[in-house]
Amino acid sequence: MYAIVEIAGQQFKVEKGRKLYVHRLQGDEGSSLSFDQVLLTDNDGQVKVGSPVVKGATVQAKILKHLKDDKVIVFKKKRRKGYKVKNGHRQFLTQIQIEDIIA
Repeated sequence: MYAIVEIAGQQFKVEKGRKLYVHRLQGDEGSSLSFDQVLLTDNDGQVKVGSPVVKGATVQAKILKHLKDDKVIVFKKKRRKGYKVKNGHRQFLTQIQIEDIIA
């Protein structure tokens, strides 16, 4: 069984026991979350598509840890103009584990 769920403005395909990295969520490590923005569920070929969400469907998850992603270097240059800018960025992430899909 899997579901397509919207978490922090992004859509993810989730299955029971799967771990994901999502944008930073509110909550302490070890606490549980519930997502009710389930867009699609599939239970052994029985597909339910929401309009826009599937009624009564929720996804239960547990926060494993908060962390920062790898550094991304942003380098801008305009040739022959002497313009160079180097900037770095690290995104804040939360690792969650899907515990149950209730459809």
